[in-house]
Amino acid sequence: MNIDKTISAIVTGAASGLGEATARALAAKGARVAIFDMNIEAAEQVAADIGGVACRVDVTDEVSVDTGFAKARDAHGQERVLVNCAGIAPVGKLVRRDRETGEISHLPVEAFRNAIDINLVGSFQCMAKAAAGMMILDPLDEQGERGCIINTASVAAEDGQIGQVAYAASKAGVKGMTLPVARDLMNEGIRVNAILPGIFRTPMLAGLPEKAQAALAQAVPFPKRLGDPAEYANLVCFMVETGYFNGECVRLDGAIRMPPK
Repeated sequence: MNIDKTISAIVTGAASGLGEATARALAAKGARVAIFDMNIEAAEQVAADIGGVACRVDVTDEVSVDTGFAKARDAHGQERVLVNCAGIAPVGKLVRRDRETGEISHLPVEAFRNAIDINLVGSFQCMAKAAAGMMILDPLDEQGERGCIINTASVAAEDGQIGQVAYAASKAGVKGMTLPVARDLMNEGIRVNAILPGIFRTPMLAGLPEKAQAALAQAVPFPKRLGDPAEYANLVCFMVETGYFNGECVRLDGAIRMPPK
């Protein structure tokens, strides 16, 4: 699929981080991009920069998602590209013992459910809505391609660390959906892939002290630095443009394998 002005795209979580870089990269190639995010002020700023449309969307709420898709399609037409970047990275061990009192507590079920709802169910919901819309489109080529969906998992899907039970479970679910959904959609000409980012310089990490960020960078085999969101965006564009790329989960991590902690 060529990314140009005929292509409409939706990127969730696009007001910052990996999603913002992706929205900017797609727009730079000519695509008409809708920014889905809870932070509507930041989304509107990105949209203004790239000539896109901002939609306040809570990916866990079906009415909010439907409203966002309707607004995006009204502005740009039916999307052929969906990139799911919206997500959270909660921290919490399954159980913990208070060092002073000895009291034992467990991760609240609601905290676990929230991670699943946003990272996994949110991705599923947007993917289902996009795929249903893409199915009505005319194919772009003789092979019958209609669209492309890219989800964001994480290296935590494979190398979950201490305190990442909720995050790792949600991202493992995203990874696990990839091949079955690619197979579900194989006769509709819609490709589905996932990216498993490692340690990237995003707002989630920006709040850490420089010393901590430097330590994380040194843990990467090569290159010894944090990932640049633009590199994630480049891989997204490659996946969209490469028609034989389907059903894959690709690590983008500088060869890091996360230790237990």
